[in-house]
Amino acid sequence: MGEEYLPNSHCLAAQGSVPSVVSVTSNFQAERPLHPGAKLALSSIFEQAWPDPAKLGIDSRSAAILINESKETIAGHLKVRTDELFFIGEPSLGFHLGISGLLSPDSRLFHSAVDRQEIFAIAQFHQKIGIEIEQLPVDRWGRTQIPAPSARDVVAWQLSNIETGAIQNSIAQIASPVFYDATASGVRIELPENWLTALWDSRSWAGPAGLGVFARRNSANWNNPLPHIDNRVVPDSASHALIVASALAIDSWVADEKTQSQKIADANQRIRGFISERIADCDFGSPEVGALPHQLSFSFLYVDAQRLVSELADMNIAIDSGSACNSANMEPSHVLAAQGVLTHGNVRITLHHELLPEQVDLLLLALAATVEKLRA
Repeated sequence: MGEEYLPNSHCLAAQGSVPSVVSVTSNFQAERPLHPGAKLALSSIFEQAWPDPAKLGIDSRSAAILINESKETIAGHLKVRTDELFFIGEPSLGFHLGISGLLSPDSRLFHSAVDRQEIFAIAQFHQKIGIEIEQLPVDRWGRTQIPAPSARDVVAWQLSNIETGAIQNSIAQIASPVFYDATASGVRIELPENWLTALWDSRSWAGPAGLGVFARRNSANWNNPLPHIDNRVVPDSASHALIVASALAIDSWVADEKTQSQKIADANQRIRGFISERIADCDFGSPEVGALPHQLSFSFLYVDAQRLVSELADMNIAIDSGSACNSANMEPSHVLAAQGVLTHGNVRITLHHELLPEQVDLLLLALAATVEKLRA
């Protein structure tokens, strides 16, 4: 190895021996624990947020204040009005609310070939009832062809890809209704001015799972696609405690990002450089320029991805395998297939703020040794 890629000596028990460095536990999966800034307050959050904030009484009034303050915190970081922000207990429901609520019978729906499976499902549903669907192709790095919709059409546009981290080109100039998928980008990319509906996932800022953040512009011509008997925008299904926890997490995550972002970017470049120079027959799904720095997707020829993940797990290194949208059945990634790159042997890593240098050392050492072993 060249000197720039040598692991730090303090993390090695025996030079060059992968099994000897298993004492370091490394999480490179998309999932991560709740942010410590929220975890420390979790018990008190549940004690304070249990009452119905819509009712009278001291406890309910206190809960209402807590929920409103949390909503203001999240809205402030996402740069949307508080009266345009809503919480849902099933994050994936936000795709249906955001897209279907904008469609009319004479609309066409434009979406990308690298969108999440939830959007493909929504498109297939509407196609069956007569809506014309335009699936937009992507280039080698997953950048979607800019659509040319009419004023009545609807565009579903991801800010970044959840599998490769690729940041999409701007469509801020488009005047037709746009739903923005911000579930992967979180706070990292600001919502464009031409948004009408948008969706975030609390987990993108180390918040709790089971909480979607949905935005609907007051000026939008939006019709609730769910059965409803009142003027609610979303079902009242979100846990109040999770809303408070998410507000604490986003505050802490944004503060961490200011001090940790360069470390993450440097680690990304180091990992990419090591793989490019030291491991043959590898295709990157993530672009080097124009991608979120905390995500990397790459595929190794002649390597079974599931075996690679399993071997690394035995060394306390957790990474993801296969498609981010359909990993349960291990089908080839539709994202990589659309990009025209190698789908076999695909793995993904996510770099979190708490990443340590020795964890990167361990990953590099283990990747090289394990790929060589599996190709033997």
